[in-house]
Amino acid sequence: MVGTGRKKSIAFFIALGVGMISVAILLYVGWVLLNWRTGILLFLGVILLAVIIAGVVLNTTFLVREIRRNEQHDAFINAMTHELKTPVASIRLYAETLQARSLTDDKRKEFCGIILADCDRLLGSIEQILRTGRLGSSSRKPNLAHLDLRELVTECVVRARFLHKLSAEEMVYQEGPPLEILADADEVRAAVANLIDNAVKFSGKAVQIEVTARAEEGRFARVRVRDAGSGIAKPELKRIFRRFYRVGGAEAARVKGTGLGLYIVRSVARRHSGRAWAESEGPGLGSTFILQFPLSKTGAK
Repeated sequence: MVGTGRKKSIAFFIALGVGMISVAILLYVGWVLLNWRTGILLFLGVILLAVIIAGVVLNTTFLVREIRRNEQHDAFINAMTHELKTPVASIRLYAETLQARSLTDDKRKEFCGIILADCDRLLGSIEQILRTGRLGSSSRKPNLAHLDLRELVTECVVRARFLHKLSAEEMVYQEGPPLEILADADEVRAAVANLIDNAVKFSGKAVQIEVTARAEEGRFARVRVRDAGSGIAKPELKRIFRRFYRVGGAEAARVKGTGLGLYIVRSVARRHSGRAWAESEGPGLGSTFILQFPLSKTGAK
């Protein structure tokens, strides 16, 4: 219902802008026909009409952007509410059970494991928010150091396999030669981990992910994360990297998240003079995410 209301608001402001421009043009044309001999007034009228049309267009554009931005903020708040409330409720439930009942050692260990997993999920959501704020601050510069991107990707793959309980066949990693880059290890690790986690989330039950890290064109180190999941429509390929943006549809409703993961990926890439982009043939055909960094001078030799 809320989404429908916002669509109606956008349609209203667009229609209002088009209507105002149409009225201005009709009035101007009528004025010209009645005053065709007065050249100076004609010139001033052209300027006035251009100013009016520009003002209406800018005003309509601003209003539509604000409506969409508010919609994204509301979606982010709803997603974060779920991401924070769900693990807290789970932790409370299992803690109360441990306190109120006498359980076997195996059951107690199981409940403690669930509590720890929910704590990790909670901390992960909080870290996403904090990292977004740090990356958006122009005063905080990356802590650059020479590092091997291949080792960092290996670490992220091992973590993802353990966290999501995936086999080596479900998440294939083609480990190549060392890739030396000049980067902030913490930021790059977060970017790579976000790409892999995102691929797992949108793979559904049949997970088939391929991760590669190799040098290309003699100048770049590229991390590719390819999945066989839900895929992405062509118009969405650039939008998905916006802050708070989430792809619509049933798949997005199934997959929970903050809408910050891919924004963090692109922000990290840009802070390191790199790039991040996505490729997909369309919905249902899987997708590939590429994270690119310039090789350091020693690594490019």
